[in-house]
Amino acid sequence: MAHDQSASFLSRTLRNLRSGWRAIAGSAYDAEAASFNPDLPEDDAERLKRQMQACLDRRGGEVSARAKAAALGHVYLALDPKGREGFLNILAGAFDVDHQAVKAAAEAAVQTGDLDASRAAEQVLREALTAPRVRLLTQFNALPDGVKFLADMRAELLALARGDSALEGLERDLRGLLTTWFDVDFLELRRIKWNSAPAALLEKLIAYEAVHAIESWDDLKNRLDSDRRCFAYFHPRMPQEPLIFVEVALVKGLAGNVQALLDENAPVIGPNEADTAIFYSISSAQKGLAGISFGNFLIKRVVDLLRQEFPGLKTFATLSPIPGFRAWLESSLKEGMADMLLPAERAALKVATGGTLGSKGALKALLADPGWPDKPASRDALRAPLMRNCMRYLLEEKSKGARALDPVAHFHLTNGARIERLTWMADRSPKGIEQSAGIMVNYLYRLGEIDSNHEAYTSEGKITTAGAFRMLNAE
Repeated sequence: MAHDQSASFLSRTLRNLRSGWRAIAGSAYDAEAASFNPDLPEDDAERLKRQMQACLDRRGGEVSARAKAAALGHVYLALDPKGREGFLNILAGAFDVDHQAVKAAAEAAVQTGDLDASRAAEQVLREALTAPRVRLLTQFNALPDGVKFLADMRAELLALARGDSALEGLERDLRGLLTTWFDVDFLELRRIKWNSAPAALLEKLIAYEAVHAIESWDDLKNRLDSDRRCFAYFHPRMPQEPLIFVEVALVKGLAGNVQALLDENAPVIGPNEADTAIFYSISSAQKGLAGISFGNFLIKRVVDLLRQEFPGLKTFATLSPIPGFRAWLESSLKEGMADMLLPAERAALKVATGGTLGSKGALKALLADPGWPDKPASRDALRAPLMRNCMRYLLEEKSKGARALDPVAHFHLTNGARIERLTWMADRSPKGIEQSAGIMVNYLYRLGEIDSNHEAYTSEGKITTAGAFRMLNAE
């Protein structure tokens, strides 16, 4: 359902944007501008370059500039993927900084001795370092949904720019603009309710949910019930586009099974009876805002709101996936990492496979069987080695800068959480089995420790855990 909903509302959004921008463009949108072929052949590319330059020339005042930007944006929206790639390459190459002017300005700034002259030379250098395309991109900010347009443009750039220095430069320029515009102080945190949210916004929750797919309207309604909460950040220029949203269940005790948590037939408890808030899904909704941080403020803000609404809440924790575990495990098996299996684990794995395979071969064979979670013998043999190696993965495996290798772990540890508990067979969905062998983890937000945990992790790479986690106190 999520894929269908996504295609549906994205198609409507694109259609509405084209129509709205064509109206703004007015006379700047003419038959010639409309005749670009979707794949942007060479003749069209030259004409497009002239149209971009006309946007930069600013002839006719701000109203005219806005109309020209709308006409240019309409061209981009009408192109196919190949054509949009050509559009971006023109923007990246033909409207980059003038490298000779930068070099000359830098030399002049170095050679100038007088303070006033130095300041003037540095200003010239700053202007030279600003690519003309930055001014062009900024013009879209004044258009309806222009900020969303630029975020979506960056989403396409992120996929195209790897290894291409010109496109990487354009992506950096666009990221710089978006980072300024999406400062967390500009954002609004709103609760999304079933009875009051626009249908189009509810559709977007279904489409953007990235952790546990929303299977139906009834599933969504259950996630917005009285013992549930959903909060999202919005930008004032994108009032119906969630940037990131978090789903929360109000329960008794620490949750350890996501299927039970999302069961539509489970009894609804009175939210005032709950003592625990479980953050079970956090989804970034805009791919074009990747790497622009505002999610780390989300949980703290939501905790404050929940404490005000429900003073009886004592525990704030997550029930989180471990999306990188299976990939790391399989890579480690190929590399022959030492100490992956203890003697008792080796013996159990051999018994479970009839003694015909070595221990690592037995581990691979059991995991290759998609039905292993439903086979007691396989499940029992896999539990100890998978849980122990999952703990190792979360605590010891690091990427650049001593950050946790698992992206979800890094997110919560950066936010000041501690690793509380590892739970066996907590997510038996196909996705949960494929990514983490069904294992999930609780990250606990202890309000008095958030700042110290954050500081220890971000400055020293130190991961704070509960003693119960180290003893694999899993259900």
